[in-house]
Amino acid sequence: MDASTARPGLGRVVVGADGSPSARTAVMWAAAEAVLRGGTLYLVHAVDTDPPSPFLSQAEILRSRQAGQELLDRTAEAVTARHPELTVVKELTDGSAPDGLRRAAALTGTIVVGHRGLGGFSALLLGSVGLEVAAGATTPVVVVRGAAEPGVVLAAVRDEHDMGCARAAAHEALLRKVPLRLMHVWGVGLSAGSRAAPSNGGEEITRDHVRAMAFVSDLIREELPELTVHADGQKSRSVPGALVDASHHADLLVIGGRRSPGYLGPTLGRTTLSLLQHAHCPVELIPRQGPGHGSTS
Repeated sequence: MDASTARPGLGRVVVGADGSPSARTAVMWAAAEAVLRGGTLYLVHAVDTDPPSPFLSQAEILRSRQAGQELLDRTAEAVTARHPELTVVKELTDGSAPDGLRRAAALTGTIVVGHRGLGGFSALLLGSVGLEVAAGATTPVVVVRGAAEPGVVLAAVRDEHDMGCARAAAHEALLRKVPLRLMHVWGVGLSAGSRAAPSNGGEEITRDHVRAMAFVSDLIREELPELTVHADGQKSRSVPGALVDASHHADLLVIGGRRSPGYLGPTLGRTTLSLLQHAHCPVELIPRQGPGHGSTS
């Protein structure tokens, strides 16, 4: 079945193919995800010749398109060899890679991108295509990085505004037939020379965070009683650090976008960017304003 009949909340899977090792890894992850969803895999390659460059002749543009089509054909053959039951659609676009991926994803698809790094510190950094796609996300985006450890889908949640993230993670856990771990981390720290906060105030803050965590976990358990849900709340001096540590033991880390779509600066907060750059497993970003990602409705 295609996206129209796939499990609610999970649309078509779209992945970029550019021949790099990172992209090949992303393609195979996306293919396995499409098989789990019972849908179709959309392979996209962008030649980025629209508008035509004044430095490229028409013959060079045609050669670029031909090379792109051959790359798509080879990539599709590799996917089919591993997943013969999967339908693969190849899309060659003259525009940029982010634009081509967004068009193929339409309103509900999931975009999959590779993690670009060539070694050293650069291996920790997300490539420009991945950053642009994540920053402007209106549908889910998966950055394939690290070595997934099957056994649990991890979701970072804070309150009822992250119900969309929790629901998406729950559906991913159901597909994989593994438990869902909802993790709520709140920051703590002492200013220089200060004493510990009064115990009563600290206890009240902790109770507030526990209540927020319980609201989300209870609602997921009510909606999906067949799913095993673990709720884990903890305080840490580094919220991103605690989540990165937890990603060591996850098949997938699902996080929610907390800001409106737009430019890079306003859309990727510190925690989100840290997880996209440093997590030890694939990371799925669920935009706050995407279809089906409301708070409690």
